[in-house]
Amino acid sequence: MTSIEQVGEYVCKGECEKCGSSDANALYSDGHTYCFSCETYTPPEQDVEMKEIVKTQNTNFNPVSGEVVALPKRKINEATVKHWGYQCGEMNGKPVHIANYFNRHRQVVAQKIRFPNKEFLAIGDFKQSPLYGMHLWRDGGKMVTVVEGELDALSVSQCFQNKWAVVSVRSGAAGAKKDIKRAIDWLEQFETVVFMFDQDEVGQRAARECSSLLSPSKAKIAHLPLKDASEMLQEGRSKELIDAVWDAKVHRPDGIISGAELWETITSNENVESAPYPYDGINDKTHGIRKGEIVTICAGSGIGKSQLVREIAHHLLKQEQTIGYIALEESVRRTALGLISLELNKPVHLGNHEVSDNDLWEAFNNSVGNGRVYFYDHFGSSDEDNLLSRIRYFGVALGCKYIILDHLSIVVSGLEGGDERRIIDNTMTKIRTLVEELGIGMILVSHLKRPNSDKGHEDGLKTSLAQLRGSAGIGQLSDIVIGLERNQQAKETSDLSTVRILKNRWTGETGICCQLVYSKETGRMKEQLEEVDF
Repeated sequence: MTSIEQVGEYVCKGECEKCGSSDANALYSDGHTYCFSCETYTPPEQDVEMKEIVKTQNTNFNPVSGEVVALPKRKINEATVKHWGYQCGEMNGKPVHIANYFNRHRQVVAQKIRFPNKEFLAIGDFKQSPLYGMHLWRDGGKMVTVVEGELDALSVSQCFQNKWAVVSVRSGAAGAKKDIKRAIDWLEQFETVVFMFDQDEVGQRAARECSSLLSPSKAKIAHLPLKDASEMLQEGRSKELIDAVWDAKVHRPDGIISGAELWETITSNENVESAPYPYDGINDKTHGIRKGEIVTICAGSGIGKSQLVREIAHHLLKQEQTIGYIALEESVRRTALGLISLELNKPVHLGNHEVSDNDLWEAFNNSVGNGRVYFYDHFGSSDEDNLLSRIRYFGVALGCKYIILDHLSIVVSGLEGGDERRIIDNTMTKIRTLVEELGIGMILVSHLKRPNSDKGHEDGLKTSLAQLRGSAGIGQLSDIVIGLERNQQAKETSDLSTVRILKNRWTGETGICCQLVYSKETGRMKEQLEEVDF
């Protein structure tokens, strides 16, 4: 028997007893296994047996011999077996298949030995032959097909009458990338490299990873209706296998799309869902609030950001939209009373307006009690991951189409790390990803930096994107940015706010869009029809 040197290297695949996969279970030379399908880890046994994947030093390599015979169960004929030097023999009293790996001088330098229970033994020096079958073909040519196993290689080769180049990775999907790297110079000599790996998730992921190693447009990925090439041949579907090779598509990294493929996308009647703002001036420039977009509302302290988003939320409810409301600087009770106040046109949240129980009940049912608004009772917690999970729940489980977050700055204020800019960038990126994934509209409130001048935002200082607190990422990742300006010190216009569109990815229109006046009697912000200069 060949002497065994135990090493913790992955060399090939086997069957997983837990999930039933025939070839996703990676076996290592020290005896442990890891299934890339169900992620089950099995530690090595104390007694190393032949069923474990083992490796020998090439100096001790003693090839196992066998006979060249057809493989009727696999539908592989004798001519193909002879062409590849594939053998059937016996090892330790057990029948085995022997896949011989040759160097460039056609000398056997390594062997993969397959037992009836689908377990493998790897012996020899595979560095001299990183891909199974390389010795059969000249360096370079029109096309080479790369498969995931030795029997797959024989199957594809037979379908092409053993005339087209076919090779196999040595160590299955898990080790395919490493094998391709070792043979990259040889593969680059071919005009086209077709990867025909197993059709499961593990195999297809490996095909994409390996394709990315080659020059652009050289690699293609073939798709089969059955699991692998061996099954295709056994089922008598050789023509379909051949067609799959010729029909293989050029691999492109995720997200890369050819313009030639966009005709149907361009000509389809895309229905962009949107809802109007409560103010015509904002709608004229923005054309409403769209799902999949982030709208950021910014202003100085005490200017009316929260009041504006409450007006927007109330208007969305009147449009029969389902919304999620996250107000991190006030209680759920305060937020709910604020919406009820808008319904009543009385600031009942201030506690200085008498309202009958019947009127309060009716206002409740027509606003926060209508079943289309959900709140986050945060209890002072603004943990980023916790908050993002709640947003996901709002969108997925509760069907919220628009979500309000008031405000962004408090989300990052309590996070560790010290670098506010980096933290805000990371948080905004996660929110951006979530908004696009869920197809929801997100309305954010953001603070502004303290100005360097003597005049502050409470004095009516003009807003700008550069003033967004903490990070330029807020402006970059927002689709719409709305600034709110108000001079709190002006005697006659202290309740008048100017709304300025700072960014508008939809139409490109920016600038002052309207003015809003706040009524202490009604607690409402109404659009001023005649512009007031102040």
